Amino acid sequence: MSTIDIHHAHPLTDERAREAIGEVARKLQERFEVSTRWEGANLHFTRSGVDGVIELLPGAVRVKAELGFLLSAMKGMVEAEIRRVLSEKLG
Repeated sequence: MSTIDIHHAHPLTDERAREAIGEVARKLQERFEVSTRWEGANLHFTRSGVDGVIELLPGAVRVKAELGFLLSAMKGMVEAEIRRVLSEKLG
């Protein structure tokens, strides 16, 4: 198992950050075929080989994910894509 843990600061309001994370979730669904669900201020995502959460924090988001054996080999690509989309959507 491999872990991704990304902290990304942003200047957005809580409402706009939640909308942006919704857009991030759509990108994850398209690119990695994950299922998503909101629980309070946390967006959980999962699929075979990955289980994670995007936590909405004041002025920041934190992405935590556990990658299974097969996706561990692609950790760099997955992490880079998450960082790219966070920068694009949250600034």
